[in-house]
Amino acid sequence: MGLKGFVEGGIASIVAGCSTHPLDLIKVRMQLQGETHVPNPAIQTLRPAFAFNTPSAAAAAQAALHAPPPPPPAPRVGPISVGIRIVQTEGVAALYSGVSATVLRQTLYSTTRMGLYDVMKQRWSDPNSGNMPLVRKIAAGLIAGGIGAAVGNPADVAMVRMQADGRLPPAQRRNYKSVVDAITRMLKQEGITSLWRGSSLTVNRAMIVTASQLASYDQIKESILGHGLMRDGLGTHVTASFAAGFVASVASNPVDVIKTRVMNMKVEAGVAPPYSGALDCALKTVRAEGPMALYKGFIPTISRQGPFTVVLFVTLEQVRKILKDF
Repeated sequence: MGLKGFVEGGIASIVAGCSTHPLDLIKVRMQLQGETHVPNPAIQTLRPAFAFNTPSAAAAAQAALHAPPPPPPAPRVGPISVGIRIVQTEGVAALYSGVSATVLRQTLYSTTRMGLYDVMKQRWSDPNSGNMPLVRKIAAGLIAGGIGAAVGNPADVAMVRMQADGRLPPAQRRNYKSVVDAITRMLKQEGITSLWRGSSLTVNRAMIVTASQLASYDQIKESILGHGLMRDGLGTHVTASFAAGFVASVASNPVDVIKTRVMNMKVEAGVAPPYSGALDCALKTVRAEGPMALYKGFIPTISRQGPFTVVLFVTLEQVRKILKDF
């Protein structure tokens, strides 16, 4: 019985992940908007008080005083504009960049979290009503999400990099051929630890998403059925799943932005990395772009999380019906 929960969750997650992959790619590109690691040329434009008055120093100071101002930040664009730009500059196929990593990620991460949640739900549910208290739902989601994220982090790193690659200049692109190529090259060039870069963020995000998504879906579905608002059918599943997707989006977006940036940063030998960790990334992002930067990509997040959650749970309910006799 426990194994069936893993199979059902895995099938539903892969279908949902592939169906909404273009929206996830647009979300990643939007979360990276405004990110820059170029030092500000406006600083240190005046000579120190005790500088030697040499011709070269005077010329340098004069040049600095007349240095052009830094270029203004690129205007922020919405998800539709980002999608159109990707299609125009990279082609329609670019919307599915990293889809192999998505399949692997859903196979590892979502299969694990959905299966573990189902196991805990069976053990922790009230034997009389068959329902599980909300606190236990949240606890089961936190545990299942954390374990699933730790298992699937390598595929998550590969997916973020493959999705973000097209925004880089051609000379700086990694040009991974597939998720296997991405993971192999990361192992050779950056070491095994690179596969778990940002893992603390991945685990935290997965715990938040799983707890809010699965717990709210079950809770809302039980409330709808308990109050007799709708019958146990497609309408109930769609309503409960879209509400669960909204809750998960609001709860997880800040962690998701930081996770995307940490995973995507380019680390070169002898050069300090752009971020020393998750907290450093969060602080630099807020200082440079303001606190609302943590909700960058929220529209594509909810645009993706809503359909993803709907497809996930509707598919899951149908798979359960097909496999109920097995």
